[in-house]
Amino acid sequence: MAMNDKLSSQPATGATHRPSGHPSVKSGRVGVLLLNLGTPDATDYWSMRRYLKQFLSDRRVIEVPRLIWWPLLNLVILTKRPGPKGRDYATIWNKERDESPIKTITRSQAEKLAARLADDERIVVDWGMRYANPSTESRIRALQEQGCDRILLVPLYPQYAAATTATAADEGFRALMKLRWQPYVRVAPDWHDDPAYIASVAQSVRKHLEGLDFEPEKLIVTFHGMPKKYLEAGDPYYCQCMKSGRLLRAELGMDEERLLITFQSRFGTDEWLQPYTDKTVEALARQGVKRLVLVAPGFTADCLETLEELDVENREIFMHHGGEKFSYVPCLNDSEGGMDVIEKQVRRELMGWL
Repeated sequence: MAMNDKLSSQPATGATHRPSGHPSVKSGRVGVLLLNLGTPDATDYWSMRRYLKQFLSDRRVIEVPRLIWWPLLNLVILTKRPGPKGRDYATIWNKERDESPIKTITRSQAEKLAARLADDERIVVDWGMRYANPSTESRIRALQEQGCDRILLVPLYPQYAAATTATAADEGFRALMKLRWQPYVRVAPDWHDDPAYIASVAQSVRKHLEGLDFEPEKLIVTFHGMPKKYLEAGDPYYCQCMKSGRLLRAELGMDEERLLITFQSRFGTDEWLQPYTDKTVEALARQGVKRLVLVAPGFTADCLETLEELDVENREIFMHHGGEKFSYVPCLNDSEGGMDVIEKQVRRELMGWL
């Protein structure tokens, strides 16, 4: 699973010899662990149910009292939701590898990052998921077994949120709690206003627009939503998304009339961050907008929320209400621009360790 297989065995730090029968100790290496959200192992009902149960049981994701949420989750949601969601995943499934795109892309990001960092053989790059497989715990243990006594955790979220960045760190810390000899750990911060990130997203948009046979009247920058009460409780996610959107607007030279910022993927009855992406798409079509492009810079890898929700569901909404031309700009994924952004964050956070 790791992207670098060179191993070194040596006595524990400070030791000059190893007593008879003492196990060998690998040390002196630095691990870089890319962490993304997760994916079901398959699209069938039970695979989807396992994944959704783990995801929706996370108290960082669902901040509802257990007494209310447990029966709703187990008796209603996990009975009805796995089937339809499995069918949605099936429409984007990477059949060649028998996995979802987010797993394919995150693996490739780790492989390409390892190649970029190959100038220092002490670095071992790996990847894991917060939910399902490969698990965060399994990859932390694998890095330690290869001699990594320092590990940089890199949650792949440009904007910080408790339900994404924080829960990825939580899972890493839970894994560390089970280790007798813990590696030293850093967690890479978000990069919502990093000039390299804004420039790479802007360049991907320009390149995409150049390849279209139409010029969009509107460009929607859409971020994953969250309940409004999370913002009111102090989560910085909304503010960081808005700043990313404003910086992207400036980089592209567009005004507020042409580049809109919206939020997608809500569920439940609570009010979520607004304006809503699907409602905005519908309203624009009803107002007579005929040519529309969407970009989702809050995702580092294309997944169900982009490939199915944006490029399929929102396309259908737009066309159904009078739109004529629609396009979705892919995430940075493992492109050169995307890898430039990830590499910059990693090299900065490894300073002092190498």
